[in-house]
Amino acid sequence: MASPAPLVASISHQMVALQTLQLLQQEWGWGDGPGAPGGPCDPDHVPTAPTRRSGPVRARPGPGREEGAGAARIRGARARASSPEVEGLRGAEGGAELLPFPRDRGPCTLARMAMRSALARVVDSTSELVSVEQTLLGPLQQERSFPIHLKDSVEFRNICSHLALQIEGQQFDRDLNAAHQCLKTIVKKLIQSLANLPSDTHVVACASLRQILKNLPDT
Repeated sequence: MASPAPLVASISHQMVALQTLQLLQQEWGWGDGPGAPGGPCDPDHVPTAPTRRSGPVRARPGPGREEGAGAARIRGARARASSPEVEGLRGAEGGAELLPFPRDRGPCTLARMAMRSALARVVDSTSELVSVEQTLLGPLQQERSFPIHLKDSVEFRNICSHLALQIEGQQFDRDLNAAHQCLKTIVKKLIQSLANLPSDTHVVACASLRQILKNLPDT
């Protein structure tokens, strides 16, 4: 039986990245609810094609849970924003603390709408990837070994942590594009790793991974 350890570690890094991006969405007012893409204050937003959403990996706090660990981490960043020692790379599980962003950021320009749409695409695709890895690749890895490129998931986590520290601008755009491209690389390498496995499960997994790629078009 092959060891699932590399895949488990890879998923762990991707989940930290996912949680960081979700916190970023919430802090910018781009998460679920009013102010979200397609919400009441964004009447011109054209929604993207719906994607399958999995359970535990989309850990957005619901009503009455704003005082959870993620919110506390953001409040801590606000409290220390004036300190030169703020590095933003602390927090549980290697996640990034977010710099304090005001929610009233002016009108919803086309550039800002495109940026938050791109961020939402990366968040949804990351959630889908983790779901495929947990439900399909995990059992497959226990039966038959295939290569896992762990360093790509580490790089993705680090890019997302750096992205969460940026104020809106060119560096934010560059980091968001880097996260997009790194996520595509992870998915493509997984498809290559599964290409020669004689298994019905690998066929289903590859089809799911290719669907993720379709949701990550070239930018």
